[in-house]
Amino acid sequence: MTYQKAALRTALLAQRAQMSPFILAQSISELAAWMYALPVDIGAGDTVAAYLATRREPGGTAMLDALADQGIRVLLPIVPEGEPQRLQWGEYRGEHHLADGRWNLREPQGIRLDPDTLVQAKLILVPAVAVDRRGVRLGRGAGYYDRTLAGMPAQIVAVVHDAEVVDHDLPEGKYDVPVQWILTPSGGFTPIG
Repeated sequence: MTYQKAALRTALLAQRAQMSPFILAQSISELAAWMYALPVDIGAGDTVAAYLATRREPGGTAMLDALADQGIRVLLPIVPEGEPQRLQWGEYRGEHHLADGRWNLREPQGIRLDPDTLVQAKLILVPAVAVDRRGVRLGRGAGYYDRTLAGMPAQIVAVVHDAEVVDHDLPEGKYDVPVQWILTPSGGFTPIG
């Protein structure tokens, strides 16, 4: 199964790399607009965990700013040193408070919060290479998110480009954590099931 996942991941990322800058910019704008129509009851002072898009992932700081604009506390992942493990978290305070972290990923500056801080989130937006209609998410392969999301009470949303919602079943490992929602630029939030 590992080979099957790796081959599928490579093919999908190659497709993503071909996306035009115009379509990517449009996607970023549409996803930011969806942050004003969240699928669960979230208000000012509540916490949403998100991510900072990189390498043509859907999302971007516009999505994070739309959440913060509503008074929502936004947590972003911080990749700890060493072998893959649970992610640490930091509070998003705007693009100017981000710095290069591990693997040159942009991360929030300031206090590193424990992985268990994630239990405060009412909604968790996670990146994915693809997601199927059962809620199986194909990530980048290191397992950081699956380690982090296991046992979390919040609703989990896989954020993907429109073409990355697949009709066939993705390969699923026993430690893969399913998502409850899919978010696409043109379709918005779609519940699993």
